[in-house]
Amino acid sequence: MPAKKKASKHPLTGKALVKEVCRRIRVARSYWDAHNNRACRGEREKALALYESLSQEQREQVPQTLRVWLRYRSEKYFGEHRTKPGTQRRRKKKNGGGSPPGGRAGE
Repeated sequence: MPAKKKASKHPLTGKALVKEVCRRIRVARSYWDAHNNRACRGEREKALALYESLSQEQREQVPQTLRVWLRYRSEKYFGEHRTKPGTQRRRKKKNGGGSPPGGRAGE
């Protein structure tokens, strides 16, 4: 497992923040295209958190195709209404198919 990066002492601001948001969205899209949903979900959440911190003027600097993917298309697949990864679905218990435990039906 690779070492985790330390949080920067100087948080990103201005053009650097917009550039980082665009980079993260592009990385998430590349994971999406490669069918790597777990990595895509993580990268998308990071990009969305950074995107939420942008001002309205900065959000307009993000290319429209990236904004659309982040907000709408990826929301369809990774939104709050979707089942979280790692959760088990409840399954119905199957009956034995109708025959009694002895194995012979109709005696």
